[in-house]
Amino acid sequence: MIRSLLLSALVAGALSCGVPTYPPSVTRVVGGEESSRVSPQVSLQYASNGNWYHTCGGTLIANNWVLTVAHCISSSRTYRVVLGRHNLYIAESGSLAVSVSKTVVHPKWNSSDVSKGYDIALLKLANPVSLTDKIQLACLPPAGTIRPNNYPCYVTGWGYLQTNGPLSDVLQQGRLLVVDCATCSNPDWWGRTVKTSMICAGGDGVIASCNGDFGGPLNCQAADGRWEVHGISSFTCNYCHKPSFFIRVSNYIDWINSVRTRPALTPRALTSLTLFIKNNRPGAMAHACNRSTLGGQGGRIA
Repeated sequence: MIRSLLLSALVAGALSCGVPTYPPSVTRVVGGEESSRVSPQVSLQYASNGNWYHTCGGTLIANNWVLTVAHCISSSRTYRVVLGRHNLYIAESGSLAVSVSKTVVHPKWNSSDVSKGYDIALLKLANPVSLTDKIQLACLPPAGTIRPNNYPCYVTGWGYLQTNGPLSDVLQQGRLLVVDCATCSNPDWWGRTVKTSMICAGGDGVIASCNGDFGGPLNCQAADGRWEVHGISSFTCNYCHKPSFFIRVSNYIDWINSVRTRPALTPRALTSLTLFIKNNRPGAMAHACNRSTLGGQGGRIA
């Protein structure tokens, strides 16, 4: 009976966002330590020659949506996300892999000018997942929220264990302190590269996010005890006075909500839209004008 009640309590907690079954170890990724076993963290993987490869992290924010960074997404690749996994190379009980049916990259993202920001994307899962004690949702912060200087947060991921080192098999975590914009934009730090749409965290030269962690969450605990995903790991590794960059999620709440709530087109509407675009292409319009002018009866032009 007690065991049943305990299990029910764990599952009930898992169904609420930001309430992990196993909270991070707040006593202390590059320079990090092995993470607690449960997190909204997912592994974004791509298919190549019949195999799947971890490329970036991500965060489950709804039962069919994952938050990640735009620079991890390529239109030429097929993706899936793995949820509830601690060790990427072991098919652990309670974990599952789900295909990605749609990728939505922020329209202002420019891979040729990363410093402008907008390194954010949403992945729609082919099938909604059921929440369990191992598969959980992250809470989104209120729009516009900015954490103060030295606010403690946690980054998680399967990225490099050291700069230019090997990727981790098991999920790692690292405690990072937020660096406010005034400090991070100092010429001795990141200077003009810093934007208010970003979060700087870390910079002690010991603990940082790195390749393989990108796309994963920077989780910060709110006053009510819930954990919120305030940042998405974007770029930089382990350097002193060069904090890791995270996309500030609270700056994109409206965009995230608009993508998630955008109504899907019916098959009929999709067909109509496709025909409209096809018939109104610049080339198609020019051809139509030429046909009308040169051949009154629409005859074939040799």
